[in-house]
Amino acid sequence: MGNRFVCEWSMIRSIIAILQWWFFNVAVIIMNKWIFQKLDFKFPLTVSCIHFICSAIGAYIVIKVLKVKPLIVVSPGDLWRKIFPMSFVFCVNIVLGNVSLRYIPVSFMQTIKSFTPATTVILQGLVWGKRFDWRIWACLNPIVGGILLASITELSFNIFGFCAALVGCLATSTKTILAESLLHGYKFDSINTVFYMSPFATMILGLPALVVEGYGVIEWFNLNTHPFVLSSCGIIVGSGVLAFCLNFSIFYVIHSTTAVTFNVAGNLKVAVAVGCSWLIFRNPISAFNAVGCVVTLIGCTFYGYVRQMISQQASRSNLECIPLVNQKSENNRD
Repeated sequence: MGNRFVCEWSMIRSIIAILQWWFFNVAVIIMNKWIFQKLDFKFPLTVSCIHFICSAIGAYIVIKVLKVKPLIVVSPGDLWRKIFPMSFVFCVNIVLGNVSLRYIPVSFMQTIKSFTPATTVILQGLVWGKRFDWRIWACLNPIVGGILLASITELSFNIFGFCAALVGCLATSTKTILAESLLHGYKFDSINTVFYMSPFATMILGLPALVVEGYGVIEWFNLNTHPFVLSSCGIIVGSGVLAFCLNFSIFYVIHSTTAVTFNVAGNLKVAVAVGCSWLIFRNPISAFNAVGCVVTLIGCTFYGYVRQMISQQASRSNLECIPLVNQKSENNRD
């Protein structure tokens, strides 16, 4: 009876974790698109900077005040050698995502972001010389093919938004690879990652946002009425709070689900985001564009399954190479 209750509660907790992750992810994407399109606040650098400030404050409260997660101590030297380069790439990734949202529909942006597994494998293979199983390369075909089909048939195609989203995939992949190499020995979770990276990202982005968009932001304030400005600022800051909640939800969902479930839920999340954005913004989607999106998501799901399967096979092989304790003691007696 007790085991059954534990299993049922574990399943309920996993479902709750996935649903709240979906909610925060879709909410952030929709709110950012709303800010650029409906509020006519076309300043992605400023929006990103506000997100980083909110995330830095939120991570400080969670770790230092509420003590939900213990702080992972990083040496001062590693802060600049390891955390700062990752913060720069993290900053580029977020900015390019917001830039792409300004120019292309959510559905198209999310489809392009699904290209991240392919860019990660390609970068690790070409730049870092890492070798992959042929099944990994085979899984990339539907991902690349689906994105090509979606791009060719996209009715609201914008080359600047497309390039921003594509380079954003490269930035995401670079951040992932840097995390594996630079943070070796540090068992970082998403909250500690935000705690260390957000202040650096704010510092990196603050001056460019002020120089490039400062005058435009002042003009936007002057052109709009007082009540509209107040409500709009509330929405913009609210999107920053949701962006931090999204990072916290990622930590929760990773600890509540398996790797396969996380991968499948991530791809279903893209489908949910695409559907919600279409209901709100009604951007035109052709039949071939929808097919391209579906093919990409299926390819990403299959890719995650194959990666997990290969990882499990490697773990079993390593275990088989380790001699059993009884065998070792018998050999010693001989």
